[in-house]
Amino acid sequence: MTVLVTGAAGFIGYHTVKRLCLEGLEVIGIDNLNDYYSVELKRARLNELASLPGFRFQTLDIVDKPALMALFKEHRFTDVVHLAAQAGVRYSLDNPDVYAQSNLVGFLNVLEACRHYRPEHLIYASSSSVYGTNSKMPFSVEDAVDHPISLYAASKRANELMAHSYCHLYGLKASGLRFFTVYGPWGRPDMALFKFTEAILNGLPIDIYNHGQMARDFTYIDDIVESIARLRPRPPIPDGEGDGVNRIFNIGRGMPVALLEFVDCLESALGIKAQRNFLPLQPGDVVKTWADVSALTQWVDFHPQVTVEAGVAEFVKWYRHFYQR
Repeated sequence: MTVLVTGAAGFIGYHTVKRLCLEGLEVIGIDNLNDYYSVELKRARLNELASLPGFRFQTLDIVDKPALMALFKEHRFTDVVHLAAQAGVRYSLDNPDVYAQSNLVGFLNVLEACRHYRPEHLIYASSSSVYGTNSKMPFSVEDAVDHPISLYAASKRANELMAHSYCHLYGLKASGLRFFTVYGPWGRPDMALFKFTEAILNGLPIDIYNHGQMARDFTYIDDIVESIARLRPRPPIPDGEGDGVNRIFNIGRGMPVALLEFVDCLESALGIKAQRNFLPLQPGDVVKTWADVSALTQWVDFHPQVTVEAGVAEFVKWYRHFYQR
């Protein structure tokens, strides 16, 4: 069995590759190693993965359709875990073209490759941001998601609809995973936990938006990876109307945490008080997220469970070691 992981040098990609290799699977990882954030951090992740048995890496951009199709033809993947994307809500306000290429054209290329080379299961990353301005809590996969408030969110919702059409037309089996605020060791520098930690250790203030009146369903990376690992061998079952099916899952802790409480946990783990700079709500941000994970629990008997206290402490431990702080 050979599994393709796109975005293998990314935060979630790195941890996913590691887990699948430890399960004894052959894993091919691809990434374009773009400079949205530190390429050095991405290469450091790849250096950690290099010694894993069964892992091979190739620099490849999913926007390059001929190269992607050649890769699929060569390896005939049994499963595809598609994590490559242009991430970030705020970045999409200033760089919309990048999202159209990576998240729309790139995902279409992945679907086309799956259409022709027929993996047993396509798992792809969506986002909790698709819930947009929804006010009903917790967010359920049964809810309408018609009002995204950022281009990033719109691109992820588009991915879900594109996957649905390909599953209907060509009999693919796909699972779309709506990730809720993922954090943990080897995390992205553009995410709040990383930025807060860096600022506090440098004696700088941290920016807290909406004057702190925000909450997130923070989800630790190990819970994300456990969900992917359990879902991979369990593609959705067609409902009788065709051979294909696209199923959506929320992947979250199922327990929103106030942003100020999250900062408290970070201060405790660092042993340093933060200078808090309170600011208005930013365009594209939502005030609260909360995942209903009942669909995930019913399908693979798993509920994310790592607390923010434990998860933040693990991130701080990694950060201090990696950056020698």
